Amino acid sequence: MLVAMTTDGDVLLRLAGEIDDLGARLARVGTELRTVQADAAPTPAEAPEQAPRQEQPVPPRPTAQQAPEAQPQQHQPPQQQPQPGQQPQQPVYPQHAHAQYQQAQYAQAQAQAEQRWWHQPYQQPQQPPHQQPRPQQQQQHQLQQQPYQPYRPVPKVTLAEKLSKEGAGSRLLAWVGGAVTLLGIVLFLVLAIQRGWFGPLPRVIGGAALGLTLVGIGLRLHRTPAGRTGAFALAATGIGTLYLDAIAATTMYGFLPAYAGLALGLLIAVGGLLLAVRWKSSLLATAVVLGCVVCAPLITQGFKPELVAFLLVVQVASTPVQLRQSWPSVAVAAGIPPLVASVFSTAFAGLGGSTANTAAALATGGIGLALAVVVTTKRSGDAAALALLGAAPLPSLLAALFLPKTPAVLVTASVALVLLAVWAAGQWLDGWTGDLAGAAGLLAALQTTMTLFDGSARSAILIGEGVLLALVALWTKKHVALFGGLGFAVVGGIIALAFEVPPTLFFLIKNRPDADLAAALLVAVAILAVSITLPWVAHRLGLFKSAAENVVPWLFAGVCALYGAGAMVLCGALLAVPGRSGFLLGHVVITVSWTVAALLLLIRGISVVGLRVIGLVLVGAAVLKLVLFDLAALDGLARVAVFLIAGLVLLGAGTRYAKLVASR
Repeated sequence: MLVAMTTDGDVLLRLAGEIDDLGARLARVGTELRTVQADAAPTPAEAPEQAPRQEQPVPPRPTAQQAPEAQPQQHQPPQQQPQPGQQPQQPVYPQHAHAQYQQAQYAQAQAQAEQRWWHQPYQQPQQPPHQQPRPQQQQQHQLQQQPYQPYRPVPKVTLAEKLSKEGAGSRLLAWVGGAVTLLGIVLFLVLAIQRGWFGPLPRVIGGAALGLTLVGIGLRLHRTPAGRTGAFALAATGIGTLYLDAIAATTMYGFLPAYAGLALGLLIAVGGLLLAVRWKSSLLATAVVLGCVVCAPLITQGFKPELVAFLLVVQVASTPVQLRQSWPSVAVAAGIPPLVASVFSTAFAGLGGSTANTAAALATGGIGLALAVVVTTKRSGDAAALALLGAAPLPSLLAALFLPKTPAVLVTASVALVLLAVWAAGQWLDGWTGDLAGAAGLLAALQTTMTLFDGSARSAILIGEGVLLALVALWTKKHVALFGGLGFAVVGGIIALAFEVPPTLFFLIKNRPDADLAAALLVAVAILAVSITLPWVAHRLGLFKSAAENVVPWLFAGVCALYGAGAMVLCGALLAVPGRSGFLLGHVVITVSWTVAALLLLIRGISVVGLRVIGLVLVGAAVLKLVLFDLAALDGLARVAVFLIAGLVLLGAGTRYAKLVASR
């Protein structure tokens, strides 16, 4: 029996197959039962001779990979061939044989129907439009079905392979030929001057004509792909010739003033850059900019503020090329020379500086910062622009070192304000841009503080700025502020250890003025504050783990905090009781305060592992101070007092701590 199945799911299809299989088995069992009944009913004399019965086997279920097999032919009953002229006679079967034949026919039809159903290809029912997979999902499914291909790194191309490529030799020969030709022009110019060939004006005109001719030939050769290699070399040689001609007209013969020669060099550079953009050649653009940079000092005859101004103009003129073509080599070739020229100009100006040199340094930093921000806004993460941004404030900060105090503070403070403003606007800029500007601004602020303050106030203000920057880092979640605060604290701490609170303060009894003791007290309070604030903020920002997991930074911070607290107590005791009595009193209070602080930390550290560890370390420090210092340095009543008080505090701390632990 052929059953047509039109279901929408694989579950219904499997169920239908099981039902068909069960029907086929039941039909076969029924056939066997009827056969047994028919064989048992007649007698051997009455029943005609029967042909041996053959059971029709049920074909096994084919798998999806097997090809459909040919359908078996229908079983036909035996027929006798009629004689010529006779009518065919219908065969006459006994009743039990006829029933057996019908059952066999039914079983064979059932098997054929089942075989046709299993070999019929399955068709996926069409899904409604809202359930059909989207193109993106289909693409992801196809990507998942693709076989995994392991990563294979791109092989590095060696210099020999580069030179062995087709066309590499011609390019090398063309550029070497251009350089040799340019050197020959220089030698010819020197020889013409030595022997008096032609006059100055014909030499200048001839050089300009030669340069323009070479550029024109390069333009003509560039029209065909085969001649473009030579076109680049000829154009670069022609532009170099024009640069040399501008130098000769300005410096050697004096036909043009310095500003006119610089303007002519800028015109040549702009023309070369336009040609490089048209030909899409970064090498030609870099050569044009470098040629202008090399010729400029020869025209100005040294490193002067005028040279810095001209190089800044060249940098601004090359910025559109950087924005359009994204050529890092052009950005570096145009951005580094103004910085170098400004540094050399400051060095040649000497102490005291000059207004023109300071203005040139500030202009270098401002223009470099502005161009870097513009480039990184368009192309986030541009390495060349970020490098120039980090180096932009260096000429101004270097120039401030050669200025008197007031102008130097004005210069460094203005640089710091501008850079910190860019850092504050970092949410609208690339992340690295804001961070680099912030780091450079903090460096300028550090130099401003070092220049403006001196004496004991310098270290206290530096450490205080470190605390302030740590709080800013906690508020803004900026790691640059935290590292800047660490830098300020380290510089201020080194100065404090050298002058205000040296280690000899704890060992030598020295008469110091009250003003110095007050300044040292202020510095000690700042050291204690920054030793607590910096690790706490770093832990809140996720840079430090807890004291139990990361002991080293917390231990270092604890040592610094103990040093600051000890210096604070000792300076306060010397202010209250001058002389030896104040020194002894201060050490007694230091030891007792350490033990009290250890007790408080241990009590609070019942549920906090970090506080418990710090408390135990502080107990060890107090005991070491008692044994190694107080026993030898103190005498009389001070020694007895410190041992009695510290011992009682430690005894009470141990008893109280044991009760708290037992109550848990």
